[in-house]
Amino acid sequence: MVDYSTLPHHSILCIDMKSFYASCSAVMLGLDPLTCHLAVVGDVNRTGSVVLAASPSLKKDFGIKTGSRMFEIPNDPSIHIVEPSMAAYLRISTEITRLFHRYVPKEAIHTYSVDESFIKVDGAIPLWGDAYTIAQKIKDEIKREFQLTCAIGIGPNLLLSKLCLDLDAKKKGIAEWKYQDVKEKLWTVSPLSEMWGIGRRMERNLNSMGIFTVGQLANYSLEKLEAKFGIMGSQLYYHAWGVDLSEIGAPIMEGQISFGKSQILLRDYKEEGEIKHVILEMCEEVARRARSHRKAGRTISFGLGYSQDEFGGGFQRSRTIGEPTNITMDLYRICLELFKENYSGKTVRQISIALSNIADDKEMQLSLFDPSRWKKRELGYTVDTLRRKFGSKALLRAVSYTAAGTAVYRSGLLGGHKG
Repeated sequence: MVDYSTLPHHSILCIDMKSFYASCSAVMLGLDPLTCHLAVVGDVNRTGSVVLAASPSLKKDFGIKTGSRMFEIPNDPSIHIVEPSMAAYLRISTEITRLFHRYVPKEAIHTYSVDESFIKVDGAIPLWGDAYTIAQKIKDEIKREFQLTCAIGIGPNLLLSKLCLDLDAKKKGIAEWKYQDVKEKLWTVSPLSEMWGIGRRMERNLNSMGIFTVGQLANYSLEKLEAKFGIMGSQLYYHAWGVDLSEIGAPIMEGQISFGKSQILLRDYKEEGEIKHVILEMCEEVARRARSHRKAGRTISFGLGYSQDEFGGGFQRSRTIGEPTNITMDLYRICLELFKENYSGKTVRQISIALSNIADDKEMQLSLFDPSRWKKRELGYTVDTLRRKFGSKALLRAVSYTAAGTAVYRSGLLGGHKG
């Protein structure tokens, strides 16, 4: 049993903009975001392009949702298909955050993503009314000033406000959960993947242990969960009880867990040579991100996702090396090893690469077998400096100018999509 009287009792709003990209595009076209049929796709010139966002009516009436492909959209005159306007979405998101500042100071706001934020309103209650009243005021102002709809979950901590949003408020508009609601509203949740923080893989692991509802998870042995999942087992247990001690505005833990990049390719890649070209480009980007923080890593993770024509699937593998690195060709060498060992010859549509086991890039162990290692590291920093000064296309590897390369095209994108 958990003694809730000893836990924080805050008033935290979790605000989610409904179908944000699609709704923004609809408003810019003078359409009603809730009634129009609109899809935002990555590239209208590619039938296989991914649907990045779909309006609520398009989801309801035609079954098109985020992740669908453009060729799945019916040829119906009522459907609007548009490309993303990332710069406009970011500006609108920024202005919505400015609206939150009318109620609370910036220290009480945590921007979780471009369309979702947490706001701690404890100090605003004497001025504006209880948390539900503040939520209603914010919702009304967003609707009046931006013609956009949002859903707001209210809870005594970050976790419960988020769970309230996902499981209740998205149906009602505004909902509030308290600790005493956990057994009635949270423990009945099934399948487990409907709970924020539990993915499909973890759900399968828990199912194999006879755990199918959040209530069963909450009443499972904490010791056994910790034995199987380590610290994650403890987190799963306490989250099932609605316990979360994290605070808005708390310092971020020192050290980044990883630097990574995942890319859905512009088309299906079938030739090994072409796939390797993209892998090299992505290793360059991951290494650059690590260098920009003066970090290096010892564990390289590499994954491939196969095309829908191959009925999906893929693999994800990691390898740890002796010395931390942020040298592009070190990452590329390991990725090629993992590629050679695990690739089954299928058509590739997605590639992911990550560098973890992070350390400060302050010193380097020189090797008799690679006396130029230090020069390679310094060359990476020099190239980064030139790209910052003259633009990302100032220096590119030759593979980026081949038919397989994606770096030239992606250099003109904002947030991975057209601006």
